[in-house]
Amino acid sequence: MKAIIAVLPGDGIGPEVTAEAVQVLEAVGHRFGHRFQFGYGLLGGCAIDATGSPLPPETVLLCQGSDAVLLGAVGGPQWDDPMAAVRPEQGLLGIRKALGLYANLRPVKLAPALLHASTIKPETLAGVDLLVVRELTGGVYFGPRQEATPEDEVAYDTMLYSRPEIERVTRLAAQAARGRRGQLASVDKANVLASSRLWRRVVTELMRAEFPDVTLEHVLVDAMAMHLIRRPAAYDVVLAENLFGDILTDEASMLAGSMGLLPSASLGEELNPHGQPRGLYEPIHGSAPDIAGKGVANPLATILSAAMLLRHSLGLEAEAQAVEAAVDAVLAAGLRTPDIADGAVEVLGTAAMGAAVVRALDSALT
Repeated sequence: MKAIIAVLPGDGIGPEVTAEAVQVLEAVGHRFGHRFQFGYGLLGGCAIDATGSPLPPETVLLCQGSDAVLLGAVGGPQWDDPMAAVRPEQGLLGIRKALGLYANLRPVKLAPALLHASTIKPETLAGVDLLVVRELTGGVYFGPRQEATPEDEVAYDTMLYSRPEIERVTRLAAQAARGRRGQLASVDKANVLASSRLWRRVVTELMRAEFPDVTLEHVLVDAMAMHLIRRPAAYDVVLAENLFGDILTDEASMLAGSMGLLPSASLGEELNPHGQPRGLYEPIHGSAPDIAGKGVANPLATILSAAMLLRHSLGLEAEAQAVEAAVDAVLAAGLRTPDIADGAVEVLGTAAMGAAVVRALDSALT
């Protein structure tokens, strides 16, 4: 296979962790006989500094001409003014819109070797294997809003959803559940919010009509926040609107012990030349400016995001599984980055951990 992959390293630790994911992809291409071409673009704070825009037109064109996009992270203290007219996060929202990405997939599956990395009791974590599907283009992040002024000190954001938006993300989540354990938990706040009452009604109607074989459960968001800590293994696929999904997935990252372990995929309806969704793949963690440049960031979430890229945008399931198995092998061998170093056989930096995954990949394929 020949594939073009856009790489947007971004800010903070983004360039460090994406470099390791690219090395893993290059190793996959060499071992399996694929040719991956990488094109690099600016996004976020680095793009503001270089061009004045968090999302330069050249970056949009690069991504639209690629089969998939690998992203590091955006943001940092030098761009943190929430009242600034131009902010790094606008670039992230902009590229999602430009590529028509409406669903964010965030798997949470614990490596057996890391059951003790979390602050949650190992017996509670045993068997956790869930997928959170977060709607990306609607809700309070995109609804009508007003900033406060010194005159009135009133501000508002609007949680706005339409039936088509809810239907398409529900359909994607239900299809994922059908391929897993056949269970879907839809999260809302229907006891208070009108948009959540629409969400619940549309989800119920679509599931009844198109996915009668998938078990549907409705869960209020505050209850789900509790259940994720109390009994996370009970859930298979969790569907949530934009804001709720954003918060719950950060909470779920603590099940694994570190945000440096969890990948994500953002998918849309547009297909690339391989007949697969042109997705954007990124770790769920931020730019971590406090450790940027120190070579200690955990690259595993980005490497696992590259595995999702292989699976969802290139249709290379065996290759994706090989990368995931290599990560599991490294962790089983007791190799750790500082964020998960408790009980480690050896603590590695960013580049050394990436190299260890490549070695594990080589070992498994020889």
